[in-house]
Amino acid sequence: MSNKMKKENRYRYLLYIVPFMIIYLVFTIWPIMYGLFMSVYKWGITGPISYTGLNNYIYLWRDSQFWSSLWHSSFFVLLSTPLMILLALGTALMCNLNTPLKSFFRTVFFLPSVLSVTVISYLGIYIYNPSIGLMNTLLRFVHILPPDASISWLGQTGTAWFSILSVTLWWTVGTNMLLFLAALQDIPDSYYEAASLDGATAWQRFRFITVPQLLPITSTIVMLQIIASYKVFPQIYYMTKGGPNNTTKPIIQYIYEQGFTNDRIGYSVSMSIPMFLILFILALIQLRLRRKISEDVL
Repeated sequence: MSNKMKKENRYRYLLYIVPFMIIYLVFTIWPIMYGLFMSVYKWGITGPISYTGLNNYIYLWRDSQFWSSLWHSSFFVLLSTPLMILLALGTALMCNLNTPLKSFFRTVFFLPSVLSVTVISYLGIYIYNPSIGLMNTLLRFVHILPPDASISWLGQTGTAWFSILSVTLWWTVGTNMLLFLAALQDIPDSYYEAASLDGATAWQRFRFITVPQLLPITSTIVMLQIIASYKVFPQIYYMTKGGPNNTTKPIIQYIYEQGFTNDRIGYSVSMSIPMFLILFILALIQLRLRRKISEDVL
């Protein structure tokens, strides 16, 4: 290929990339840079805007509510990520079985994903209502709870986290299940046929064929789940308002309250910067792990 043709091809490739680069710069890079700019100002919806230097970050460092909210989000990530992986993989394996109920399983597991967070949250409030809720009624029916007793699921820290977690997993498992299911169907049948001829048991086929082949998509789902869990907010806001006593308040709710309830947008933006750094570092770790997994599998 002549130098002239190479140069023409380079320009042609550039033509395809430019629109996406413009969108990326406008909707990703520019908001990040503008957020950094806002974080060093006293910035509200009303009132004057004034430069404060690093005061927002100094205040942030001393703000115990910020650290406790960040811990609540991290705690939710630690709880939800491994449970989501196990649940999504289990349901995907069930949906991949060659049974007449295959379509039924896929519909049942994916259906909650199409509902809005408002609907899911109010269903959660109803299920965990201490007086007429489904959970207490069920426990009374099987005699785990006395007829006149009830559990305030959303009024105590431990049970409130359990309620939020169960509703979130039920709502979001369908999307991750589809990712696992697509990966399962990409595994060639010849791998399993060869293993069966060699006398491998079902567990050995799962352990030495299915699991290694699913590692790349598993690393992707882990990263997506971590990002989604750090952004958890609406279902907690609807179900507990961050209570009891702010013990379930996530960092996104605290950022929202500071920015739009207390009219401290500059300070709320400064709280977003540590969140961005955490997710950025996790994304870099995930990319390195994914590269290593791809090299090992291939």
